[in-house]
Amino acid sequence: MPRRPSIARGKSLFGDAAPETKPAAAAFRINIDGGSRGNPGPAAYGVVIRDARGEIVAKLKKYIGRFTNNVAEYYGLIAAMDYAQSHGVRAIRIESDSELLVKQMRGQYRVKSADLQPLFERAKKMSQAFDSFRIEHVFREQNREADALANEALDETEGKPTKPAVPEAAPKPSPADKAGPRRIPARFRGGVLYLLEDVGLPDGTVVEVSIFPLQKP
Repeated sequence: MPRRPSIARGKSLFGDAAPETKPAAAAFRINIDGGSRGNPGPAAYGVVIRDARGEIVAKLKKYIGRFTNNVAEYYGLIAAMDYAQSHGVRAIRIESDSELLVKQMRGQYRVKSADLQPLFERAKKMSQAFDSFRIEHVFREQNREADALANEALDETEGKPTKPAVPEAAPKPSPADKAGPRRIPARFRGGVLYLLEDVGLPDGTVVEVSIFPLQKP
């Protein structure tokens, strides 16, 4: 009778069991919308964020100045991803009624606008930090809540002076300018440096940044 092959103690007759795989995190569903009255004109975005159970966990809206619809759409996308990353969300599904935005993020359309190029690059880099990122086109009727938030942000600014995207004249020096260089804490996330303090500088001010890491990532 042939000798039965020996089996090491503690080993399965059928080999090692397959390692358990960690289930993929359920995706948050995020609706985004951007609007501009005048295109370009007063612009704002709206964002509705739902968790994996479909419950609304956050609503975002913000007036961003005088821009086009497409710029406002990208601002909304970036705001949505920033919220998700800052709250530890690892999987998201973006829904937008902007076919241009969706197809550019999918690589189906080229980004030809100089105004959109830096926003696209920032959004693309942020999207790559998620374990799962999907972006889908939906009809406007399916995006009403985000659209309503963008319009609310615009309505709230009516009658108030709006800031142009580029200052028409050089801004006057602020107290912060006269105080000389300062060290401001910041956090680097998704390829973007976020300041943690108000620097008190006018929009459009050009500054020089020196990096001093305070802790290892």
